[in-house]
Amino acid sequence: MDVVRLPEAESNDERTYGSAFDELRTGFTAAVSHELRTPLARILALLDSSDLPGADVQALIDAARAEVEYAGALIDEILFLSELEGGKEVVSFGMTNALPVLEEVVTEHADAAGRAGIAVMASGDPTVDVPLRPRMLRIIAENLTENALRYAGHGASFTLSVSREDGAIVLRAADTGVGLTEADIPRLFERFWRADAARASRGTGLGLAIVKHVVSAAGGTVEARGGRGEGLEVRCVFPTA
Repeated sequence: MDVVRLPEAESNDERTYGSAFDELRTGFTAAVSHELRTPLARILALLDSSDLPGADVQALIDAARAEVEYAGALIDEILFLSELEGGKEVVSFGMTNALPVLEEVVTEHADAAGRAGIAVMASGDPTVDVPLRPRMLRIIAENLTENALRYAGHGASFTLSVSREDGAIVLRAADTGVGLTEADIPRLFERFWRADAARASRGTGLGLAIVKHVVSAAGGTVEARGGRGEGLEVRCVFPTA
């Protein structure tokens, strides 16, 4: 068996980095445990309720199924995010014409948007290509759209668009909804973070973290702007070749 000897002394930078990584990993593990515990606790409560006199067993089964589906979606997103962070998922391979993908995503979410009372649309330059695989562009567009449908609020409008700006390619998601406070915006892309007003939503809290990782892996940056009652705009900016 080969034995690899570690250096006896580490630099301050190495110790600091290692400590920060351990804290991040511990925090992520705790957050995952908390997020998975919630649907499991609800499933147990639903099963216990099925023994009560007059219980609507079918309704309880349907509710339990919804909790299982939520837990499954959460696990899928955790695994996908792990693959992104580990470099196992190829993000950028060639170029993809953006507008047709944005239009498809908007069309697919039309029914959900109608139920949420939100007008959704796609627009932009039909000649713009983005440095992403089609699947990765779709993942970004879907997560941005679903975030708006969950949190923008009834009566808001939401637009996905793509353009060239100042020598860069910009994928923009903007809504006219309830927005966020200035203090909340820097936390928008943290894993499992939700604004106080959105904690009742059943979103996994990973959608925008995934957006950030995909864009970053393709060499781009993500920025958000807005304010309470002023809507929210998320910009994914990619350098041109």
